[in-house]
Amino acid sequence: MSQFAVETKNLGRTFKRKGREGPLRALDGVNLEIPPGELFGLLGPNGAGKTTLIKILTTLLYPTEGNAFVAGHDVVKRAGQVRPLINMVSGGEHAGYGILKVREQLWMFSQLYGVSTKIAMERIDELLPIFDLEEQAEEKVGKLSTGERQKMNLIRGFICDPKVFFLDEPTLGLDVHVAREIRQYIQKWVRERSDRTMLMTTHYMVEADEMCDRIAIIDQGKVIALDTPSALKSSLGRNAVFRIEVDGLETGDGVLADIPGVSKVAVTSEKETGLSRLDLVLESDAAISEVVVRITGKGGSIRSLAKDEPTLEDVFISLVGRGLGKDA
Repeated sequence: MSQFAVETKNLGRTFKRKGREGPLRALDGVNLEIPPGELFGLLGPNGAGKTTLIKILTTLLYPTEGNAFVAGHDVVKRAGQVRPLINMVSGGEHAGYGILKVREQLWMFSQLYGVSTKIAMERIDELLPIFDLEEQAEEKVGKLSTGERQKMNLIRGFICDPKVFFLDEPTLGLDVHVAREIRQYIQKWVRERSDRTMLMTTHYMVEADEMCDRIAIIDQGKVIALDTPSALKSSLGRNAVFRIEVDGLETGDGVLADIPGVSKVAVTSEKETGLSRLDLVLESDAAISEVVVRITGKGGSIRSLAKDEPTLEDVFISLVGRGLGKDA
């Protein structure tokens, strides 16, 4: 039995297509090892293979080669053991029955997973206010807005307390405030117990950066990068860029150019305010301390200092050649 919550070994999936186009290689030798307790992110452009991968991991689709294990079980040979241990929620899905009330709908799904009515109702009562859906508890599902329906679907996913939870675009269609609360709850849910694992896809780079322990970037069916968000950003090898706003510094660009570790300096002065903006490219962060000493030694007063770091989107574009959501 696999020790990982999710593991794939040379996983592949090929689809037959009519006409002269030939077969479509949706997944090509995907290898993943996701330990229990991890919040794992999957990023990729449209058509990269994310949906195919999740369908295989949730026993909805067979691979054409390789193996996949979820919660220690082979998803093909032991699909019946996998399904009670997982759940999946996709952003924008319309699962359920419009004639049922929200509370009835959530209870019904809990019964499909064998959760006792007592525990199910306790979890429903706990989750409804967290997802700001308490007032809609006795409203029919068919009357919910898109955002309310998505919140209900997320509650449905948490009710069975899965060991491995698959989330596909969890905050799609939600307003900023609710999306933030849901992100916080997702992180809290994973951290509460070491045996809980989540694999999520998202088109929001900031969301992936903020939430995920590690991220895999997939393109054309292959995993082309896999690491922590900070390590992925550091992999660009970009020099540190600092922006400093200074008051009372009248000298030009040369005031900092001779400091070891300073690669480039650009000074923009505003005569009206007497402020100067310094854009510095440094070989390493360590050089900033000498920069600060030099500025204050020359009579300058630092009003603000900020570091411009590479973003996860910069990493994605450098690897894939296009942004998220853009087709090849």
